[in-house]
Amino acid sequence: MKELFKKNKAVIKFLVLFIGCYLLLAGIYKFYLASSTSEVYYPDYITHLVAQQTEELINTLGFTSRIEPHPNDPSMKLYVEESYIARIVEGCNAVSVLILFVSFVIAFHADFKRTLIYLLAGSVIIYVMNILRIALLAIGIYKYPQKGDLLHGTVFPAIIYGSVFILWIVWVKMAANYKKAEHA
Repeated sequence: MKELFKKNKAVIKFLVLFIGCYLLLAGIYKFYLASSTSEVYYPDYITHLVAQQTEELINTLGFTSRIEPHPNDPSMKLYVEESYIARIVEGCNAVSVLILFVSFVIAFHADFKRTLIYLLAGSVIIYVMNILRIALLAIGIYKYPQKGDLLHGTVFPAIIYGSVFILWIVWVKMAANYKKAEHA
């Protein structure tokens, strides 16, 4: 058994770091959600901010958009050209995706500075991609309502998860190169 652990040390270290980081960040986020009761930033600050930025982007793209708190559930109602298009719920704010991204990068870390810079840059890219994704989804559903299920269920999740996957691949290649250079 000791031989097995020794042989798979890198894999075990990766899994322990990934799972530990994921559980820690998910716990912090769960605490944040449980304690974020605000009349101003409904349903929570991050989801509210995502809804506001989505509204602004849609307006910038030439469509009239507005948001308002949903009266019956913790979400923001999103309108495009006065048509109610979607609810922006906590799951739309990309925090859970960011937690996965951060956990992976930390588990496959390079030196502190490079890892931190990549975490910050990657998180910004994911956040911006998410705002863009929601705005384009809303416009797509407005213009092509018959394609709503395809857009919401397949195309737009593929954008956010595809972005994260590409960032992971880039990070693995960069981190591997940094580690090779350190040992050379």
